[in-house]
Amino acid sequence: MNEFKYPNLFKPIVLGGTLFRNRIFASPTGFMDNGRFGDMPPEAASYFERKAKGGAAAVTLGECKVDAMYGCISPNSIHLDDPLSRNSFCRVIDAVRRHGAVCSAELSHSGNRSNRVPGLSDIAYGPVDGFDSGDGYGEGFKFFEMPEDVIWYTIGQYAKCAAYAKSYGFGMVTVHGGHGWFISQFLSPKLNTRKDKWGGPDIENRARLAVEILKAVRKAVGPAFPIEMRISGSECYDGGYAIEEGIKIAKQVEGLVDLLHVSAGSHEVEEVFAVTHPGMFLPDGCNVHLAGEIKKNVGCPVATVGALGDPDLMEEIIATGKADVVEIARGLIADPEIPRKIRTGREDDINTCLRCLHCFSILHTTGQFYCAINPEAGREAEMNLAIPPAKKKKVLIAGGGVAGMQAAIICAGRGHDVVLCEKTGKLGGTLLCEGDVPFKQKLAKYLARQARKTAEAGVDIRLNTEVTPEYAEAEGADVIIAALGARPVKPPIPGIDGANVLSAEEAYQNPEKAGATVVMIGAGLSGVELSIYLASQGGSKPPGRKVTIIEALGQISHGGNHLHVKALNTEIKKHGVEIIFNTKALEVTAEGVKCEGPEGVKALSADTVVYATGQRPLWDGAERLNLCAPEFYMIGDCIAPSNIMNATSMAFATARNIL
Repeated sequence: MNEFKYPNLFKPIVLGGTLFRNRIFASPTGFMDNGRFGDMPPEAASYFERKAKGGAAAVTLGECKVDAMYGCISPNSIHLDDPLSRNSFCRVIDAVRRHGAVCSAELSHSGNRSNRVPGLSDIAYGPVDGFDSGDGYGEGFKFFEMPEDVIWYTIGQYAKCAAYAKSYGFGMVTVHGGHGWFISQFLSPKLNTRKDKWGGPDIENRARLAVEILKAVRKAVGPAFPIEMRISGSECYDGGYAIEEGIKIAKQVEGLVDLLHVSAGSHEVEEVFAVTHPGMFLPDGCNVHLAGEIKKNVGCPVATVGALGDPDLMEEIIATGKADVVEIARGLIADPEIPRKIRTGREDDINTCLRCLHCFSILHTTGQFYCAINPEAGREAEMNLAIPPAKKKKVLIAGGGVAGMQAAIICAGRGHDVVLCEKTGKLGGTLLCEGDVPFKQKLAKYLARQARKTAEAGVDIRLNTEVTPEYAEAEGADVIIAALGARPVKPPIPGIDGANVLSAEEAYQNPEKAGATVVMIGAGLSGVELSIYLASQGGSKPPGRKVTIIEALGQISHGGNHLHVKALNTEIKKHGVEIIFNTKALEVTAEGVKCEGPEGVKALSADTVVYATGQRPLWDGAERLNLCAPEFYMIGDCIAPSNIMNATSMAFATARNIL
């Protein structure tokens, strides 16, 4: 027998009466591009199928709502309680099951977060009456204490939907009891202050809803059908419960489930959103300790989730008994082949999730999971369609940044002769300046991995080579792809060329040049992340630098990645970074910055001034190459400065369509 590096990860596990082929499960994710009546389009089947094809043992459809009347947060929620949605569920189930994975349905209810957008019922129930003005929908939202008859009605909805799920062909159900949703609201001592048997200080009362739901679900599906339950091991915020009470909750339900899925936090509380969905500032496996503590105290199998993807870490988790199953959500969007790559010794090729939260943010705005570093994510149905074979061409790519490397890899894979020219001495582009930032190490590894994959693809890489029109014409390429990128915009402010001024790129490359006090001009993602980096040097508290950001607009300019801002806000508070909004820089002086805001003109003292005021696309350089080959394409930031996702997806599509 061959020596196997990760034997514990690939040891099958039996839950209920079902065999799961390994210990890597695809954690629940929703699919928001649904019809108004909760049915999923054919593209949903391709999205979930891709994870099964990649080797996950279980693939869970997230946010399957058990009650269309009182439990939905969006008109596009998946309605598991409507039997007319059966066909779309069966399409997904077949797509997952035919690849040897178990398809699970996450039974979910939004509780007091329900019905907050037009098109839904105007009534929402939670443990107690309340009012929330923080959603941005109108002037606020009122919710009501759920009466006991509605509690029992809702318990019945869980049971009915579990029965539907089993009859459709789902191989497991996952009862969502964490993250601030309905069951979690009843479990929370802060949110559930009821005076009856369904709440209050007694954990048995607060857990009663969960227990009754699990009893009803078990009765509906029978003794051998696997039931998974997700809980937050700790709510991770003041007033919420900690791990000690998480253990008590686990002990209340352990005899009613086949797998206890231990997560953390509440995505309805901003300061812990990026704990529930770990951001780039947290270490790998940041929530594993919660599962480990619960595992010590219960007799049922336990799953862990959160910032997982490193094969050695996941193997260690299973081998040491911290958990019996590891679950991955965003990591399998970035690379659905993780299980297969680990099993076949290709772990160095894993496209590791950056934890940038871009996929989650864009899901809210487009209904699709588009990934920063996996251009196939959200386009799985397209990838199932064959395209014509390419006629071999010579392709010259100008620029070795994110877009240029992605284009080179795809073009070479299609059989073209590819020359990639980069005017500096290293592939990676402007993002290389962030390589030493601790919370950007996954980005640095991504750039290095792309550079390696470019070389392995057989691309002719020419460093320290600028593509001029003369150079391009001498190469005689059939296709030229301009991926020249963009350069920092220097704001037209008096004093901006002073000796105490750095661009964001310079500050990233040489942070030691920044003094003890810094004023950052610009609160885009680059400026805010750089401010956190500078402030964190020397520790999370003084003697770290004092950084103040001034921003002309009224909020952080997130470029569409609004959920990453939640993680940023936590770090901003942690490191004492101050942001002054609606304030314009007027002049840079030797003492700092003169600026104008709502309170008039004032001076901010600083040893160093850094500007992060956007990027200028290199249109001119690209335009000069326009007529140097029969085919010409511009991709990435040289068209319009944007983000990694736009660069990789544009490069992927352009290169794939060169025939």
